[in-house]
Amino acid sequence: MGMYKIQLYIENILGSIQNKKPVDVGEVSDGYHTFNELYRYRMLYNAAFFNLLARSGQVEVCKSRRHSDGEKCFGSDDWFIVMAILPTGQVSNHYESKYWDLFDVPERETAFEYDGHTPNEAADRLEKYLKLPRRGMTFE
Repeated sequence: MGMYKIQLYIENILGSIQNKKPVDVGEVSDGYHTFNELYRYRMLYNAAFFNLLARSGQVEVCKSRRHSDGEKCFGSDDWFIVMAILPTGQVSNHYESKYWDLFDVPERETAFEYDGHTPNEAADRLEKYLKLPRRGMTFE
């Protein structure tokens, strides 16, 4: 079943190329999930995690429509950034403004100063954080 789905997606992409139709990359699939589905999952997991971190009060978390230098995210009102400063380092992501209310974290005029982390470094920091001994976080 999975291979059949992949073949259909490949045929769809090839057909779009041959007909010079734009390909919606968000609908490209690994046979199980599209990029759009995976980005949505990532955003929802990120919101749930950051909301818990903010509620615990043990980690600095924020959301802002502006980077630390005062510039709008991607030069637009359509985006915002969420950031957390974990014991293992800073992590951040940008999301479309329509998801603003899903992040129940403190709002700041400007985001924390960016430490230059890459997506891979942020992933490594998250993994290291998950491996830390639990410090008795409780949530009400």
